[in-house]
Amino acid sequence: GRTAGGHGPFFPPTQRSDVRCEPPSNTRDLSSTWRQFAKTFVLIFPIYILGYMEFSFSWLLIALAVFFFWRRNVGSKSGRFSRALAFFELEETSVKPSLTTSRLPSWVHYPDVERVEWLNKTVKQMWPYICQFVEKLFRETIEPAVKEANSHLSTFSFCKIDMGDKPLRVNGVKVYTENVDKRQIIMDLQVSFVGNTEIDVDIKRYYCKAGIKSVQLHGVLRVVLDPLLGHMPLVGALSLFFLKKPLLDINWTGLTNILDIPGLNGFSDSLIQDIIYSYLVLPNRITIPLVQDEELARIRFPMPKGVLRIHFLEAQDLEIKDTYLGGLIKGKSDPYGIIQLGNQLFQSKTIKENLHPKWNEVYEAMVYEAPGNHLEIELFDEDPDKDDFLGSLMIDTIELQKEQKVDEWFDLEEVTTGKLHLRLEWLSLLSTAQKLEKVLQSIRADKGQTKDGLSSALLAVFLDSAKNLPSGKKVSSDPNPYVVFMVGNKKQESKVRYKTNEPLWEEACSFLIHNPRDQHLEVEVRDEKHKCALGNLTVPLSILLQEENMTLTQQFPLTNSGPTCTLKLTMTLRVLCLEKQGASDQPSNVQVRRTGTVSPTTKCPRPSTSGDPQLSPQLNPTPSPRVSLTDQINGGSPMRGSLGEVRRSSSSLAISHIHRLQPHRESTGSLASDSSLPSASQDLQNRLAHLHNGCGLSRYPLGEVQLTVRHSSQRNKLIVVVHACRNLLPWPKDTLDPYVRLYLLPDKSRMGRRKTSVVKKVLNPVYDQTFEFSVANTELPRRSLDVAVKNSGSLLSKHKGLLGKVVFPYSLVLLLETHLT
Repeated sequence: GRTAGGHGPFFPPTQRSDVRCEPPSNTRDLSSTWRQFAKTFVLIFPIYILGYMEFSFSWLLIALAVFFFWRRNVGSKSGRFSRALAFFELEETSVKPSLTTSRLPSWVHYPDVERVEWLNKTVKQMWPYICQFVEKLFRETIEPAVKEANSHLSTFSFCKIDMGDKPLRVNGVKVYTENVDKRQIIMDLQVSFVGNTEIDVDIKRYYCKAGIKSVQLHGVLRVVLDPLLGHMPLVGALSLFFLKKPLLDINWTGLTNILDIPGLNGFSDSLIQDIIYSYLVLPNRITIPLVQDEELARIRFPMPKGVLRIHFLEAQDLEIKDTYLGGLIKGKSDPYGIIQLGNQLFQSKTIKENLHPKWNEVYEAMVYEAPGNHLEIELFDEDPDKDDFLGSLMIDTIELQKEQKVDEWFDLEEVTTGKLHLRLEWLSLLSTAQKLEKVLQSIRADKGQTKDGLSSALLAVFLDSAKNLPSGKKVSSDPNPYVVFMVGNKKQESKVRYKTNEPLWEEACSFLIHNPRDQHLEVEVRDEKHKCALGNLTVPLSILLQEENMTLTQQFPLTNSGPTCTLKLTMTLRVLCLEKQGASDQPSNVQVRRTGTVSPTTKCPRPSTSGDPQLSPQLNPTPSPRVSLTDQINGGSPMRGSLGEVRRSSSSLAISHIHRLQPHRESTGSLASDSSLPSASQDLQNRLAHLHNGCGLSRYPLGEVQLTVRHSSQRNKLIVVVHACRNLLPWPKDTLDPYVRLYLLPDKSRMGRRKTSVVKKVLNPVYDQTFEFSVANTELPRRSLDVAVKNSGSLLSKHKGLLGKVVFPYSLVLLLETHLT
């Protein structure tokens, strides 16, 4: 029946919905049946017609054959077309990632980087005239300077100078319009030069011919127009420099011939690159003045924009990289960090078997250019063969300058898990001493943690010239003077000026100072030719606190020198002040920039660790012809050996993933940690302390090893002869069972290892054994020889271990007595 309201029977919503859906369902079934009937009729009706008309059955077979042939042909074409589309789609997906990071110019990815094809056309048109200028520069400037530098090179000459027909290219230009001074224009040029250059030199005295076959250069060249003027030429000066070391690859010919010449036994590919970097890489720059102005000195040698104090604290939830039994058993990681800002590179200590490491280390780095500069951090897991990647960060220094102080956890990029805790402080430079006392108190408040290592001030020294220098040991000959600056244990050297007693340097260097009231600047003028001192000077930094603008320009008289010998210096002191005090409750605006899209270039050689986190590379050390090793065992400094003072060159393009393929390097001494030395080096330090019982160490406390190193170009073999060791350090007994182990880095595999036989119970073993490494001549500049002396023992012996170690580039010396560090 009906309800009281007169309506029909009530159905729940679901039931009513089902009732309403039944008619459409029946209609669809009926339509499907009719379609099936129609298809069957279309197939059968032609057969009925053929029979009704009494046609032969062969016509049916012919029709079917034609139909199937047409169907197969169409299907084959469709299949080929589909496979081609799938192939192109797969190719696109596989090629796109590589093009994004390496092949495409930066203007493709970044809207603020502009394409400048008009500039490339202009350079191409000017290239022949640029080559003429370079040839004139080589013949009229460089050739006479080389002849005067050394008596063995008096017959040096350029036989051929051809820069090739491939001009320099500019792949993109970025002009900075924000966070820059309104009186300057800053632009970054992505430059690339792959030239078929041919430069041949001849030293007739030694019948030596060598040269360069090709040169590759890739990097970011910064151009600064400063200051802008209201009159012609509208710009006061033009400055050119690289923010970081560019990739420079030189293909040498006859390099082994040069090594046979006296005075050039320290010559190497890396040495040439370091000389070039000393003129073109920040803080060094080439300045072209367009007007005469007193302000040009500030433009040529600018003060740093600030100092960045990096508290490298801790990490959490790092990836597990150490596994056993093919991954069945998961271990932990041995993490350490690489920190890079510009050309300043620091490495933390390694925390063994910990996925939540705590470093608590502090580093300080000078920032000369904030726009376009980045703080780059990468974490690695230390392994015997190659170190595994654990994540990275990249932070723009402009954001750090705005925030002043950042204390945050940052998520690591390029990995699935991991966070890094950093405290970053931007220290501004103050030209008055009013806040010095407050700054000194703040760093003394953390005295127990910092070991008196934090800096309160920055000292910039401008070396102008010297007058009336003595002639050294030989009165008739002019000296080759250079200047050594020292503040505490930090040391920097100027370039050498040849055959003059009134040199003009016009160079600058910077030091980070702990307490300017107590420290002194020690200056010594030396003669590189006669290996003697020409005079010295000591300036207490406290006198700068009383000067106007804390700047002093003076002609200083030299002591232990001639009566009228003077040295002109300009010294400027700046107090490092953290303007933003206290921690803010609000999160900072600092964002991590993805590291994979920063540089459009891809190839970069391995970086080298900076010697001192506070040393600015503004004054590069002059290579000494004598080969020796520096021993830095005490004081928390990094343990490393360098032949003479020739250092490995490094790329500027990034820390990069190339580091993952390299052996682990020694850690940089932290300003706030006294345990930065690795365990093996710490063991050596304990041995020395126990042996000498607090007395001063001898010159080579760990002993010496004698080697002969040469390369056979015909056989593509590097031949190393291990002659002998002497004066090895006994531990714990009076005798040792020493042997020598060799690696040609970066190969540290078992197949790449060479070792001598064990000589029992001696401290002065003689080996005279020869070893060979298969390596082409073109690969040698990227290789280093790792030599370690170890003590042998039985399987369960606790006296096995490292006695000393040294790593040096392949081509520095042919017959070498090297000291173990």
